[in-house]
Amino acid sequence: MDEGLQANDGQGSRKPSPVAPGLHIVATPIGNMGDITLRALDVLRSVDLIACEDTRVFAKLASHYGISAPTVAYSDATQDASEPRIVKALDQGARVALVSDAGMPLISDPGYRLVRAAVGRGHAVTSAPGASAVPMALAVSGLPTDRFFFGGFLPAKSVERRRAIGEASIVPATIVFFEAPHRLAASLADLAELLGERPAAVARELTKLFEEVRRGTLPELAAHYAAQDGVRGEIVLVIGAPLEGAAPAAGTLDDALREAMAGASVKDASSEVAARLGLKRRDVYARALELKRTS
Repeated sequence: MDEGLQANDGQGSRKPSPVAPGLHIVATPIGNMGDITLRALDVLRSVDLIACEDTRVFAKLASHYGISAPTVAYSDATQDASEPRIVKALDQGARVALVSDAGMPLISDPGYRLVRAAVGRGHAVTSAPGASAVPMALAVSGLPTDRFFFGGFLPAKSVERRRAIGEASIVPATIVFFEAPHRLAASLADLAELLGERPAAVARELTKLFEEVRRGTLPELAAHYAAQDGVRGEIVLVIGAPLEGAAPAAGTLDDALREAMAGASVKDASSEVAARLGLKRRDVYARALELKRTS
C-alpha cells in the first residue's frame, strides 16, 4: 500500500465510531484514492452489507483500505433483483452502506429508489458525504457558484440534447452537465450555437493524474475540442448564466418557437415563448412568421 495513502487513512489504532442500523449513503473518491473521509472508512468497515454500483470497481477500494463487508450489486440493471434483498436486510436491523462507482451516490447514479424504499419502511437514512465532481468542477471553473443548475448527463441524441440545452438556457444560474468524451465536441458545438458567447469550462479527469480544466467561451471551447482526437476521461461542463441584457442565441429562440408552434397558433406560440425567454413579443412574433414562411 502506498505510504502516502496509508497516512491519509489515519486509522492506526483509532477505534471506529459506532454505526447505527439503517441505510448509510457513502461518498467514495472520484479518482484520487486519498480523497476518502475517515467517517466513510468507519462506516464501510462497520456495516453488514455494501450495495455497490459495480462490485468489481468497489473491490479495488475495498482491497486498498481493508474493507471486508459482503457486497451486492445495485445498478440500473440489477436494482430490481437486489433491492428486495437490501430492504430485507434493513428490516432485520442490518447496517447497509450504499456506494456508487465514484463520488456521491444518487448524483446521476442509481439509489433514489432504495432511499425511498428505506424511508417508506421507517428505516434511518444518513450520509457520510465526500467527493463529488459537481462542486469540484464548479469550484475550479472560475464561474459564479452562488447558485447553479445541475442537468446530469446531456442526452446522446442531437435532437434531445438540443432540447435539453434549450430548456436550461433560461435558468438564471451557472449550469453544470456531465458528458461522455466521445460526444464532447458535438455537445460543445450545440451549446455554442444555442447559448452563444457564454463563458464556460471543461473539467476533465478531476483529481486524477491528467486532470485538465480548460476555460473560455463556448465557441472557443467548441473550436478547440473539434480539433482534438481521442479525448478521454470523465468530463464535467460548467456554463455561465445568461449574459445580462443579451438575447438568447438564434438557435434557442428558433427551437423554442418550432416546438411551441407544433401545438399552437403563431400568435399564441409567440406569446408563450416571449414570456418564457424574456423577449419582446413583437420581435418573437416577427421571427415566428419568418420561420413559418420558410418551413
